[in-house]
Amino acid sequence: MAEVNNEKLNIRLHVYDEEIQVTVKRPDEEYYRTAAKLITDRYNAYAQAYKGKKSDHTIALMTLIDVALMYERERGKNDTAPYDDILTKLTSEIEEALK
Repeated sequence: MAEVNNEKLNIRLHVYDEEIQVTVKRPDEEYYRTAAKLITDRYNAYAQAYKGKKSDHTIALMTLIDVALMYERERGKNDTAPYDDILTKLTSEIEEALK
């Protein structure tokens, strides 16, 4: 079995107008970099639309809500509960028919 490299890395992420240093597991590095880019892109979009009209704090919260909404939509697509229910019912019907 291949050994997984769980070595930790110290990386710098550019998020909007800041450099943030974080320690991450090597396999997660690309996820962190992609996440930082997503946050930066979404923040820039909100800042362009609302700079001078909303506070930086409010723009940051709007960005968080936007990213969380993307996450929740994706999570909803991966909900297996309806399929589990159908499979349970079908299994019961099959077992009942085989008795």
